[in-house]
Amino acid sequence: GFEMNINRVIQVGKQSILVIFLTLTAAFLTAFLVGKRLRVHNKLATLIGVGTAICGGSAIAAAAPAIEADDEDVSFAISTIFLFNIIAVFLFPFAGRLLHMSDTGFGMWAGTAINDTSSVVAASFSFSDAAGNFATIVKLTRSLMIVPITLVLALITAKNIKSTNNNFQFIKVFPWFVVGFLAAAIVNSLGWIPAKIAATLVQLGKFLIIMAMAAIGLNTNLRSFIKTSPKAILLGASTWLAVMLVSLAAQLVIQIW
Repeated sequence: GFEMNINRVIQVGKQSILVIFLTLTAAFLTAFLVGKRLRVHNKLATLIGVGTAICGGSAIAAAAPAIEADDEDVSFAISTIFLFNIIAVFLFPFAGRLLHMSDTGFGMWAGTAINDTSSVVAASFSFSDAAGNFATIVKLTRSLMIVPITLVLALITAKNIKSTNNNFQFIKVFPWFVVGFLAAAIVNSLGWIPAKIAATLVQLGKFLIIMAMAAIGLNTNLRSFIKTSPKAILLGASTWLAVMLVSLAAQLVIQIW
């Protein structure tokens, strides 16, 4: 949240919101339909869809408690998403030049179709500085979708639990980190804290996420992952391909490219 500037997000968001909405829809529909076809269970399919649609490992970590996913599902989803992050860093700049994309067009494509923020930055800045700057803001705009998506997932989970547990209370499953996320973004946008402190808090947040991911990794059964991974990887590939193609098609229609 401390790397979000609401004013800049709003400005770029006006250009990118339609493409973001279309790629989110493509990701979730593909994850659901292909997941059913491959018989990948709902929680893992949801996490792969969320990770592809929004912002990789961070979105998966955020959505997991909202749907009560276990560590194994989180680990499988993150491993799948990270595989395509690595591929994207090399594939996107090459494809962008092959397609003769503009800086803005490539920035929009990278910002809406690459999973993780770090991979977006790496791929887009290797194309050009202008593309990198635009893609970064588009990606931060896309990352804000964590808030409504997590709330919707929590509500769906709450409804399912309530049907089998009369003592259920929504306040216990509400993703309270969302409140902190929005508060941090607002504080940063209003300039209430120095830029150096905000940057330090961003790095601290990333470090804590890395610690959490490492802890999940230590609790992962590699034998089980290898056995299950082909379906997860195929689902991740299908979802990512859908997002890439929808992003390109949307740009052609609205003439950003």
